[in-house]
Amino acid sequence: MTEAAEPDRGAPGPEGLPVGSAIMPEGPEGPNEAAATWGKEEEAAMEGAATAPGPEEEEKEEEEEGTGVAAVVADGEGGAVNGRGEGEDGGQGPEHDITLFVKAGYDGESIGNCPFSQRLFMILWLKGVIFNVTTVDLKRKPADLQNLAPGTNPPFMTFDGEVQTDVNKIEEFLEEKLAPPRYPKLGTQHPESNSAGNDVFAKFSAFIKNTKKDTNDIYEKNLLRALKKLDNYLNSPLPDEIDVQSAEDVAVSGRKFLDGNELTLADCNLLPKLHIIKIVAKKYRDFEFPSEMTGIWRYLNNAYARDEFTNTCPADQEIEHAYSDVAKRMK
Repeated sequence: MTEAAEPDRGAPGPEGLPVGSAIMPEGPEGPNEAAATWGKEEEAAMEGAATAPGPEEEEKEEEEEGTGVAAVVADGEGGAVNGRGEGEDGGQGPEHDITLFVKAGYDGESIGNCPFSQRLFMILWLKGVIFNVTTVDLKRKPADLQNLAPGTNPPFMTFDGEVQTDVNKIEEFLEEKLAPPRYPKLGTQHPESNSAGNDVFAKFSAFIKNTKKDTNDIYEKNLLRALKKLDNYLNSPLPDEIDVQSAEDVAVSGRKFLDGNELTLADCNLLPKLHIIKIVAKKYRDFEFPSEMTGIWRYLNNAYARDEFTNTCPADQEIEHAYSDVAKRMK
């Protein structure tokens, strides 16, 4: 397998969200992205996954066992609010009461390995809204949380007292409730961006679960084929990158993300999964994204430079630990 350079992840964020700490990230440059769909294979691929430990700070302690709480103040552009509930454009209005419940890591407190949780975490951060994050230890889930969302595992969310449990519906709900002019729109401008890379995680799942050496090449080629399709999309210029007045053709796209130069809902869906593939495939199969897939590497490098992504990622060790039982040794 061709060896590729490790991307620059930019200023490292916390490896997991410590209990009771407040994160005050730099504001996003102005998000703009779109809805993406989840496959049943992807949900199955995530069974048995957990997350990573982070630094221990104890400004406040959550008294309920099995949960950790952190307040996140995302102060971005597009009318994002500050702690007073005042919009950057000067408009007054009550701040929403939002809590995101996410899967805890194997230490029971830090952010766990779950792309569904990170997807919603990124969306709320990009929206520039103040919200709380509660990590839920599935091994000792408190009774009050079981009553809040019976039979539901994280992620789920409370929004002004209303419980939301379906990831796709939560995404739609947030895009509707946290709308311009106060909050940025995150939908894509190009529908194709929503489905780009939609089969990559399923191919990865089959590849990492395979235990037979004689069929490994088949699964690896299937994964490479799906990655190449994504790489082609990332390197193909979008319509707004092409100047019809210019005599020169744009051969390769220079955009940062799926739909342009700003993170969108499509990226919130794909990036957490792509990051998992990168970490797990290297650890357990010594597989790396080929260096010639320049679109994918450009995409990842740009993502690692953004706090909205790096600060919502679980630690690498957490991801590796989550797949320690899933990625069986080949025979």
